[in-house]
Formats: sequence, structure tokens, C-alpha cells
Amino acid sequence: MALAAKGATVVVMSRDRERGAAARDEIRGRTGNDAVELMLCDLASLASIRSFVEQFKAKYSQLHVLVNNAGVTLPKRAQTGDGFEMVFGVNHLGHFALTLLLLDALKAGQPSRIVNVSSFKHGQYPLDFNDLQLERGYGMMKAYSRSKLCNVLFTYELARRLRGTKVTTNCVHPGGAATSMGSNSGSIAMLPFIGLALTLRAFGLATPEWGAHTQIWAASAPELDGVSGKYFGGVFRKCQEERSSPATYDEALALKLWQESEQLTGVSLP
Repeated sequence: MALAAKGATVVVMSRDRERGAAARDEIRGRTGNDAVELMLCDLASLASIRSFVEQFKAKYSQLHVLVNNAGVTLPKRAQTGDGFEMVFGVNHLGHFALTLLLLDALKAGQPSRIVNVSSFKHGQYPLDFNDLQLERGYGMMKAYSRSKLCNVLFTYELARRLRGTKVTTNCVHPGGAATSMGSNSGSIAMLPFIGLALTLRAFGLATPEWGAHTQIWAASAPELDGVSGKYFGGVFRKCQEERSSPATYDEALALKLWQESEQLTGVSLP
């Protein structure tokens, strides 16, 4: 919404045509910007991601901002059509594949920015490469937290690999927005998180617009020109750089995740 209000051409990516069209129409109506387009994509499907990228590149030669903000959390383990654990597959692998497949468009549009949406919950559970797909001991918060850890590790490793370009990548905690994600999960583990969002909403601080404020800032703030490989937060205060969890600064861990992600998705840097 905010980017469209600034006059940007915005591509809304959605796996549901009806909901995506409703979002597109609302953005157009509230901003007066008709350059808002819907393209279908399901991040749980590598084939769908590739199809979206082909459609995008057929129409646009450059991309200036990519915001990776899709997220899912599930009370019971499920798998994508490609056989990945769903939360890991959507929250990390889907964004990994999408970003790398769009990287040539981002380089063509540089200076450009990639914004990955993580969570302050990213430090709760360590990665276990012997059970990356959580085939043993699945827990909803465990799956979600580990996927958010992957987001930060991916951001930092990608920033290292993009040194020397004018494509920057940063990670943000969006704040506790009272959206529908997790509200029907039926899990005790999510109750404190949902309760925080609803409490903040009572004070007008957890609307979807508030939840997106760090994303918009990271995507458009002039003071972030050339800034890459950082983690930003903004709950109760001005957006600012924060320290992420200790594990996120383990470059060997980030490299191993990168290599595993390449192998699982079949996607690598162009």
C-alpha cells in the first residue's frame, strides 16, 4: 500500500486469485495508483514460482524492490507438492528460489533492494541438518521459529554474495500485526504471540499497516542506500538496526543452509 502511494509500480503476488484481486483493487482504490498488478504464485510450489518469474520477466526487464513477506504456520506437519515440510518450504525455500530466480532483474534495476521478513522468534530453536524437514518431533512454533532463523541466515549469506553490486538485502522483524496468520492454529504455543498482537492492536499499534512499517522503511528509506546484511526492528520505537540471535552470525551455518537450499530447490545464483 505505502509503496503504491509513493507512485511505485507494484506487483501483488498471491496464490489465490480472488483474494489477490481484492488486495489489488483495494490498493488501487486507496492510493489512486492504477499501476498495481496481480500475478499468481504459490510459494509452496517450485513450478509455480518458476511460472511467476517467467510471467514477470516477460513484462518487466527490471525490478527495484523485492519484499519477501509470505508466511505460514501450521499446527500439524504438512508437505508441499515438492515434498518439503510446508513451513520450511514456504517461509524459506520458496523465498530462496524466488529471490535467486529474480536476481538478474534486480541487478538490471540496481540500485535495488531485497527485504526479507523474519521475526523476533527466530532465535528460539537451532537448526538441525539431520532433521531439516522436521520429520521427527514437529512443533508449530519450532517449525515457524526455525524458518525465521533461515530467513536471517539467508539474508546475511546473500548480502555477502552480492558484495560489489548495488543490490542490497536486509531482514526485518515486522512487529506484532494482528493478521489472520496463526489465529486459527489451535496451538497453545502460539497464544502468547497472538495475544501480543491483539494487545498491541488495542492501542492501534498492530494493524497490518503498522506491522508493515519496518518493511516499507527498509524498502524505501534514503538513509539505507548501500546498507546491506542488517537486521532491523521497530516495535514501540523508530525503525533501527538490532542484533539478531547469535546463531545468525555463524557463517559456516549460513553456508551449509545455502548449499542445502540449492540442492533442494535446484536453484543457484545466476
